[in-house]
Amino acid sequence: MRWTIPNILTLLRLIAAPAVPLMFLYFSRPFADWAALSLFLLAAVTDWFDGYLARSWQQESRFGTAMDPIADKAMVVIAIVVITGYSGMNPWLILPATLILFREVFVSGLREFLGANARLLKVTKLAKWKTTTQMVAISVLFLGTGLAYVEHGRPPLVGESRLPFSSSWADLATQMGLLLIWIAAILTAWTGWDYFVKSRPYLREPGHDA
Repeated sequence: MRWTIPNILTLLRLIAAPAVPLMFLYFSRPFADWAALSLFLLAAVTDWFDGYLARSWQQESRFGTAMDPIADKAMVVIAIVVITGYSGMNPWLILPATLILFREVFVSGLREFLGANARLLKVTKLAKWKTTTQMVAISVLFLGTGLAYVEHGRPPLVGESRLPFSSSWADLATQMGLLLIWIAAILTAWTGWDYFVKSRPYLREPGHDA
């Protein structure tokens, strides 16, 4: 590994991923929510900067190519698990979260199986939009959990964040985050299906055409 700025930013994102739940272990709420939101936003910004700087400065490396998507997935998966727990196990969140987690495991398994042929599953523009939507949705949901604690002095209970939209800032942020996470889940499923179609020729048994 070369200690370039893009690689350092990628490494910091890898460290930041498990640090998100630690915010809730060491800090009281709602400060933990704000700390987790700030950490997640900082990681999301570095996600854009490390790729941009690597290309601009011609510092692209094998470490960055391998670790960048892993850092993205680690941030998203860990943050979703934390938010799901601290949002009162809201079923409107559990369903898209399950879809996102399933897709990430599924595609990672496909890449591992394909080995040298994993280049077929290179990141597409739609996949980049998927990741961006996921990060925006998670940031808004962290905002919602923090505001809920400020407004009510406790985390929201199951079923409290209902549709249609409420006049409460906490509910508004939560419902906007839920809308975005559903959009992200649809994009996630779409890209997962696209990767599956691309990998199908390598999943067939020898001597079978279908």
